[in-house]
Parts: sequence; structure tokens; C-alpha cells
Amino acid sequence: MATVNVYLTFNGNTEEAFNFYKSVFGGEFTYMGRFKDMPADENCPPPSEEEGNRIMHVSLPISKETILMASDSTSLSGDVTFGNNFSVSINADSKEEADKLFNGLSAGGNIIMPMEKTFWGAYFGMFTDKFGINWMVNFDEVPAN
Repeated sequence: MATVNVYLTFNGNTEEAFNFYKSVFGGEFTYMGRFKDMPADENCPPPSEEEGNRIMHVSLPISKETILMASDSTSLSGDVTFGNNFSVSINADSKEEADKLFNGLSAGGNIIMPMEKTFWGAYFGMFTDKFGINWMVNFDEVPAN
């Protein structure tokens, strides 16, 4: 069965926000990576120094069932405005389930990133559904330790 989490997007203050959330919820970040830490991609220019220091992804477990996740916006993703500053993130139990959920929910919507293998070891895709809701679908092909 898939699990659902909230994925937040910030305009450069993800680290500040998540240090605040950590002070409230407690716990430890299971991951915090910056755009400058991404492997080079011939289809994407390297980030500027400012964007390179922005948070690419952070995860903070806030209960046994829920992980609060986030990233900063970049010049490629555009500025964040209220209303588009979150996504529903689904973690599927299989690649087949990920494809089924992605294909079903994205029907009639706008695919931002098709389902594909990623450098972080997941099968992942993003889209906005026909109702304007942002979604992320993820299957961890390489389970986190």
C-alpha cells in the first residue's frame, strides 16, 4: 500500500524552515542535500553558487507514518507562490504501483517529469493533475537504510 506525505517548496529558506520544524517536532533529518551536490547533467546547466547552496531535498520524520519533505525553488522551477508551494508525495510499494498511480492521477494533467530512474536510486515522476494539484510519485528501487 502506498504512503502519502506532504512535500513543501520554499523560495530559498528551506533550511531555516526545517530547522524550525525540527525544533518543534524533534528528531533528525534523514537526508539533507543541496543542488551543488547533484551529479553533472549534460541536459541541465550547473547551478549558480547561490542556487547550488539551496536545498535540493530534505526529509524529517515527524511520526512513525509521516515524513515532512521539502526543497527550494530554482531558476528552472520558478518562484514559489502560495498555492503551488506544496505537493502530495506518494511512496509506492512497487514500480508497477508507481506507474499505475502516476498514469491514473496525471490523466488530463500536465506531466512535469515522467517516471524515470533517478541518481538517488528511486523511480520517480512529478505532475500537476487536471485540478491543479501538484503530485510526486516515488518508488525506492534502492531501499534507504
